[in-house]
Amino acid sequence: MLDHFRPLILDVAVPLGSYYVVKDGFGTSTFAALAWSSAVPAARTVWSLVKERRTNALAGLILVVNVVSLLLSFVSGDPRLMLAKDSGVSSAVAIGILVSVALGKPMMTAGMKPFLVKGDAAKEAAWQRLVSGTAARSVAFRSKERVFSAVWGVALLTECVARVVGAYTLPVDTMVWLGTVMMLGAMAVAFLGSGALAVVPMERMLDAEVEAAGAEAESGSTRRPAVAVAA
Repeated sequence: MLDHFRPLILDVAVPLGSYYVVKDGFGTSTFAALAWSSAVPAARTVWSLVKERRTNALAGLILVVNVVSLLLSFVSGDPRLMLAKDSGVSSAVAIGILVSVALGKPMMTAGMKPFLVKGDAAKEAAWQRLVSGTAARSVAFRSKERVFSAVWGVALLTECVARVVGAYTLPVDTMVWLGTVMMLGAMAVAFLGSGALAVVPMERMLDAEVEAAGAEAESGSTRRPAVAVAA
């Protein structure tokens, strides 16, 4: 159970808690507290890339945007820019996702596929047939694949706009926790929306394709001609 919540703890709870510990406990400036609280998620991203020895487009985009935005924030020394940088991450990722949808190569598919295939060989084969266009439901399946990424892209872009407005209109201390609420809210909306509009229909199509392939294989075996045995 802990493994499922570890990313949430490391990316949300630890940065939020460390902000208040560093700022109130050690009496540092708001900018310094924000900088230190950003170190854990950045380090975790780098460690994941080094440990797995590979990355995908989404992970690479997040890493690059994080590094660039942190450097810009350190140069300016503006705590509000430190808060707004998180929206910069969301917007860059959101735009990347939406562009990938327009290009017909949805970026979020890599993260969704394991939850649908679940390591099952039959589902893996069915998935390949559906995305390659050789299955009867391929067009509908690939359409839902794009919908999944589009929902996440729109949700993250909306969260970005809301966070930028809040970073420059609300008190910094308020936005530290409210920004986290905005992020979690956007993720919840994206999770529920993409699940209803894309994941559930895709799972049904995947199951149907597995059943169709099984029925075809069984039908082919029953029609196989008997081999005559010489006396």
